[in-house]
Amino acid sequence: MNRERTSAVPTLCRDCAEIVGGADASCGRCGRQRLVRHDGLESLSIAHIDCDAFFAAIEKRDQPELRAQPVIVGGHERGVVSTCCYIARLSGVRAAMPMFKALKACPEAVVLRPDFERYRRAAEAIRQKMLALTPVVQPVSIDEAYLDLSGTRALHGVTPAVLLARLARDIEQDIGITVSIGLADNRFLAKTASEMDKPRGFCALSREQAPGLLADYPVGFLHGVGPKLAETLRGDGFVCVADLQRVGLKSLISRYGESGLLLHERANGIDRRPVTVGRARKSVSSETTFGEDIGDPRLMEDLLWQVCEKTAWRAKSAGVEGSVVTLKLKSSSFRTLTRRTTLSDPTQLAGTLFRTARPMLTRELASGRRWRLVGLGLSALSPAQGDRVDLVDPSVAKRAAAERASDSAREKFGQDAVRSGRSMRLAGRQRKG
Repeated sequence: MNRERTSAVPTLCRDCAEIVGGADASCGRCGRQRLVRHDGLESLSIAHIDCDAFFAAIEKRDQPELRAQPVIVGGHERGVVSTCCYIARLSGVRAAMPMFKALKACPEAVVLRPDFERYRRAAEAIRQKMLALTPVVQPVSIDEAYLDLSGTRALHGVTPAVLLARLARDIEQDIGITVSIGLADNRFLAKTASEMDKPRGFCALSREQAPGLLADYPVGFLHGVGPKLAETLRGDGFVCVADLQRVGLKSLISRYGESGLLLHERANGIDRRPVTVGRARKSVSSETTFGEDIGDPRLMEDLLWQVCEKTAWRAKSAGVEGSVVTLKLKSSSFRTLTRRTTLSDPTQLAGTLFRTARPMLTRELASGRRWRLVGLGLSALSPAQGDRVDLVDPSVAKRAAAERASDSAREKFGQDAVRSGRSMRLAGRQRKG
């Protein structure tokens, strides 16, 4: 691209958060070099925002002494990595990696237990900043979301690209972490773009560019192509995206059915899914993997209470309640068991979840087996309607009121403001261990 052509391409200075002119390597206003040049900067409107190493970033923000160190957020030796900072990633550590493998790859890493309440507060603050730009925000997880900024120029007086640069700057200044942004024509390309420039990145990608840009990537790079499908494709001679682009739509559909349509569209940068608000959540859950196999019934009940509290907290945070309670157990031989029961009325209360799951746990403990994991899930969700009155058991209302009061105290004074006897007993065991 010659200098004359470059000077005509819209250029965004990410530090000024403005569209600036010129073809220089640095911004004519602030002199910095974080520039984004793209023909579509004034027209692209679908964004994907991904917080960089979110949990680890919050920990480093709150503990500045850790900033130059590799940090892993996750469980104990038999747990898994929730996330890790980019320094740890240089050693090969990845999310969902077993902790013992992560520590083998990066023995000098600082391992921290996750603090979901702190992460939730930061995520909610970021979400409010997104909603100030557009009501069309689709959260994908606690640390990423899609935004549809179509039509926002009339409201804010600037292009979506400028809005996003300002958002990234505000998140960095106000929340203390960085984000990576992809701006494109559709969700697939926005997600792809955000992954091409991490961390603290900003990448624009248009539908016209996509086939050429994607051509040399392996087929497994395409979102929606999992490991099994990628293995099948490679076995059939489709190694890179260009191999899929050379094959007609009908041929791909005849080979792979509905997946063939997905492969054709993604390989060519096509995604017809809109950004949707209020996507229905199917379930909330929590689980914990133990440092050593456990057979003690009393300890197992305390651990069940812990995951019931976490599941209830997530349901309350999401504003949902559910009527199907699922107990998950994994034995010392890695066999996974699930037991399920349906409530007459939906709930989001930890006490109700525990009283429902406890008999299922008791039946499994009778086998004398030892266990390495316990989890609790709540599904068949609906918007929370408030606590119901039980005429058969009037004490239900009192227990619900007590739990709500405890929630309020924790929200105001911190998670340790109110603790149950089981929680205190479990914390004592963990300290001794």
